[in-house]
Amino acid sequence: MVHNLGLGNSIINQFISEIRDTSIQQDRMRFRRNLERTGEIFAYEISKELAYENSEVTTPLGSAIVPVLKEQPIVATILRAGLPLHQGILNYFDQADNGFISAYRKHHKDGSFEIKLEYVSCPSIEDRVLILCDPMLATGASMVSTYKAMLEMGKPRHTHIVSVLASTQGVEHLKAQLPMERISIWAAAIDEELTAQSYIVPGLGDAGDLAYGKKL
Repeated sequence: MVHNLGLGNSIINQFISEIRDTSIQQDRMRFRRNLERTGEIFAYEISKELAYENSEVTTPLGSAIVPVLKEQPIVATILRAGLPLHQGILNYFDQADNGFISAYRKHHKDGSFEIKLEYVSCPSIEDRVLILCDPMLATGASMVSTYKAMLEMGKPRHTHIVSVLASTQGVEHLKAQLPMERISIWAAAIDEELTAQSYIVPGLGDAGDLAYGKKL
């Protein structure tokens, strides 16, 4: 299932407008905070899909039966651009286990590239709910490679893939390559176009550079 939160009228579209805006992007702290705030909204929406159990809570005047999470999810992100989005999700699932994956595009002289994964740090995800986030879902190749690499840590019961901006091509690639009966895709906007260099149009640029500065 694909959830495009940007199709409805909600505050997430205000954050997306600022994330895209070249003048506001100059403020790195605000850019990171807007990614974090979208992560918080994603976490709230995903929380509606999770399992709950009743818990008796003692108050100063008695007791109350409250539905609470039956199990915390595992929150994982692709470094480095995913860190603010990851933190936003973690703000709500504050007792969650965490995973981190180093993945990047290795470019070749002919303009092509391949996805290289160098590092995975994660607890067992066997029969757990996994939230896997990266701000940009362009071709979808990084996300597919990351998901498959994480299967070495176990087979998750369900995976929520979270991207702030996605391309139609990237979403279709995930649907073709991954077991969608156990996967939900979440985005705040889905753009139609990719450039020849596989960047999303209109997109927002390079999320990692905007959040943390340009790299060599």
